[in-house]
Amino acid sequence: MSQTYEKATFAGGCFWCMVEPFDSRPGVESIISGYTGGELENPTYEQVCSNTTGHVEAVQITFDPNIMPYEQLLETFWQQIDPTDPGGQFNDRGESYQTAIFYHTEEQRKTAEESKQQLEASGKFSKPIATKILPAKPFYPAEEEHQDYYKKQSFHYRLYKKGSGREDFINKHWKQKYDKKELKKKLTPIQYHVTQENGTERPFQNEYWNHFKDGIYVDIISGKPLFSSKDQYDAGCGWPSFTRPIDHYEIDEKMDTTHGMIRTEVRSKTADSHLGHVFEDGPVEAGGLRYCINSAAMRFVPKEKMKEEGYEKYLYLFED
Repeated sequence: MSQTYEKATFAGGCFWCMVEPFDSRPGVESIISGYTGGELENPTYEQVCSNTTGHVEAVQITFDPNIMPYEQLLETFWQQIDPTDPGGQFNDRGESYQTAIFYHTEEQRKTAEESKQQLEASGKFSKPIATKILPAKPFYPAEEEHQDYYKKQSFHYRLYKKGSGREDFINKHWKQKYDKKELKKKLTPIQYHVTQENGTERPFQNEYWNHFKDGIYVDIISGKPLFSSKDQYDAGCGWPSFTRPIDHYEIDEKMDTTHGMIRTEVRSKTADSHLGHVFEDGPVEAGGLRYCINSAAMRFVPKEKMKEEGYEKYLYLFED
């Protein structure tokens, strides 16, 4: 598949919080924090925050639409913001924190307008959608200390995302809720125990520990793609092991201090179900991580059935 990169520009309030959701995602080449929408050339952070330049804090994403469609970027964008707030975002007030989608092509404009209309029609919010859709203007990269802030200052970033109110808003409005009683009817006992009660299967006695056919593993509850057989390897531990997820956005990692250990738990973002743990003893040449996942938390979709089951866009994983 040939790579044809495009740009997407989104303003979602503080740009510190708008990099992580798009970073490390398939098809995303780079993300830059910066300023756009105003007239002053090369504004500084202080000038923009004074709300006198007309700029907003924004991120500019370079992406391959063959792998990461613009529609999917838009979906992710909406899930990071309060789209009904015309005066800023959460604790950050003023024009520099207003939300906007800056389109680079007529096709992007139409897609963004359709996405906004769908959100309005969904009834998710009682207030009107305030996010503007505007033509792209010159984009000025922010100072180096603002680039990849969530990595450079991870502790402060987490405190800020929580303290600003953004994290709680996302959990309240964008997390999908599943009825436990319905899940108990739908899932097998071991699937329910693993996903809903943080259980663990027996090693070497689960469905996929030695399964290496071409295909993808999807969340047993939400159906969201989680892992690819291309990243699977035999770690000798008795559970299916992977060097990375298909899309980091679909994974949540949390500290787990149960059983007298300090580990990193892996959960599915959409269903919020327990998947397993990630360790730092994986193949060095593949990044050094080992995602040790319970078979019961996943369903395998063979490569030859991916198109039939609606996972056609992930077939690129199996192209040479």
